[in-house]
Amino acid sequence: VQLQASGGGLVQPGGSLRLSCAASGFSLDYVFIAWFRQGPGKEREGVSCTSFSGGSTYYSDSVDGRFSVTRDNAKNTVYLQMNNLKPEDPAVYYCATDGRPGSSCPGDYYGMNYWGKGTLVTVSS
Repeated sequence: VQLQASGGGLVQPGGSLRLSCAASGFSLDYVFIAWFRQGPGKEREGVSCTSFSGGSTYYSDSVDGRFSVTRDNAKNTVYLQMNNLKPEDPAVYYCATDGRPGSSCPGDYYGMNYWGKGTLVTVSS
């Protein structure tokens, strides 16, 4: 069971990136996917969680209105579209899940059992 986040890179302020979270060894159809980030000198922060059905997606206040999540179940991949990137957005971004079929997004972003290797997002002019 593995998750792999990818798609990070260098972007100018106001720019966009799309991160991918690909799963192997299990299907994303039945689990929620949460996105986290950890910036330099900062604690890890939960930024988004999308339900297993994709019917509900939650965003932190810091990214609401700028980030969006989509699923491609055929590719077993979840995407985090990041628009209007700001100087406070640089971080290593991770995707994670508890891996339990049908479980709901935790309100406090606790309880993740599976973490992907992160991908670095840099915002600089």
